[in-house]
Amino acid sequence: MTLTSVAGAIRAALLTADPRAKVMAARAVARDWRLGRLAFSFDVAMPDRPTRPALPLLLPPNRMPKRGRGGSEKGRIALWHALAHIEFSAIDLALDAAGRFGAELGPRFTGDFLSVAADEAMHFALLYRRLRALGSAYGALPAHDGLWDAAFETRYDAAARLAIVPMVLEARALDVSPPTIERLRAMGDVAGARLLERILDDEIRHVAVGTKHFIALCEQGGESPETHWKTLVQRHFRGSLKPPFNDSARLAAGLSRSFYAAIALVT
Repeated sequence: MTLTSVAGAIRAALLTADPRAKVMAARAVARDWRLGRLAFSFDVAMPDRPTRPALPLLLPPNRMPKRGRGGSEKGRIALWHALAHIEFSAIDLALDAAGRFGAELGPRFTGDFLSVAADEAMHFALLYRRLRALGSAYGALPAHDGLWDAAFETRYDAAARLAIVPMVLEARALDVSPPTIERLRAMGDVAGARLLERILDDEIRHVAVGTKHFIALCEQGGESPETHWKTLVQRHFRGSLKPPFNDSARLAAGLSRSFYAAIALVT
């Protein structure tokens, strides 16, 4: 029996537009890889951009409407919609990393990022359900494509992709999640707080995956991981690293202050 290539399966998932179908496709690719049903073959290229559903409407980040007060019904829906969009985008980010750089970085890298994709798919499914419980749905509000823009910017450089996506963008989620969890608890939303705690635990592991492979890649090339990371962030990241930082969660992910303290904004 000829096995389907892992690249072909990943490409098909990236080109799946319907959110629920993408969840199933991402989880299926991860499962089939784990069970040895996919060949370690990169016989097709990854698309420059994944296929998106008709909604949400994607706007430039500077045109996004203000989220509003978190305690109002509108504000709560906006919060959960923003989180759902982040997780939906994260499915494609992880799939693309595995499909675009797996041939270069090997089976372990491929499997690690397919596992991340499956986690992100599960997160999105939980947030999708949360939106439905609030009487809304994914796509009801506009969103932006800033996460994919970062992936596109780093599509030719595995080290740059790892430096920017897991080690900057996903690491930022480690910083902002605890205050959000505390706000939810203060509003009496215990179930919502527990959901975000579950996602935070997984995101620490995802940042750890990216950091581990970035350090390995640097060491293979004779580069200092901290120095090379700073260079790549300054070259490819258009924002700024802003405190406060969740230093303990970052350290648990292998991202010590020696990476980011020197280039973080001082407030």
